[in-house]
Amino acid sequence: MFSAFKMLFVYGIFGGAVGILGVPYSFLIRDIGPLYRLAMRIMHAGVVAGGIRVEIVGKENLLAGRSCIFMSNHVSNLDPPVLMPSLPGRSSILLKKSLMGIPVLGTAMRMAKFVPVERGSNVEAAKASIAAAASALREGLNIIVFPEGTRSVDGRLKVFKKGPFFLAEDTKAPIVPIAISGTQNMMRKGSFSIRPGVARVEFLKAIEPSEYASREELMAAVRGAIDAALPVEMKAV
Repeated sequence: MFSAFKMLFVYGIFGGAVGILGVPYSFLIRDIGPLYRLAMRIMHAGVVAGGIRVEIVGKENLLAGRSCIFMSNHVSNLDPPVLMPSLPGRSSILLKKSLMGIPVLGTAMRMAKFVPVERGSNVEAAKASIAAAASALREGLNIIVFPEGTRSVDGRLKVFKKGPFFLAEDTKAPIVPIAISGTQNMMRKGSFSIRPGVARVEFLKAIEPSEYASREELMAAVRGAIDAALPVEMKAV
């Protein structure tokens, strides 16, 4: 629990101060870039404070000069802070709409063009989320997606949702699959306790949506790549 306290202390003190001062400043200069870069530094500092060492593998698979859709498995609330600071450029992320209601933080996320998603939403709401993500890609941002839709309880790879693959088909943006492991043992679903350790983030070879005849084939290729890179105890059953 002490590790969780240290992480929250960093986010509460430094993140709070940066949010209160940085959001108005970003609004005035009409540029969220400096605030985003500082937020990534604080995010990484919180991970380090929590006793987590991040091991990055496969950085050669990151594509320079192209907006990408990063698709990762999802096993812990630690996945976003472990993953996001390691990504190049600026990234948007598909997240729960309710998070946009958090004071200050919600404003910053809207300015950063994070994409709200309603679980169990109707078709029109889903289309609006995809359109917002496509707009972010066209503006040069990357998109981070956890295609399982929620965290895996047992750490094993789950079935993917179709929504992110509509986005990939529509934009033709390359998909970079990501396999995250280790975080499932550090912070389990439903727990606020953090156990220090090593989180492994592996970037896999990019997949071009235009090379697949159907959405189903594309989905199978991405899921298969992630599954192949995960430890045996995390593979799909």
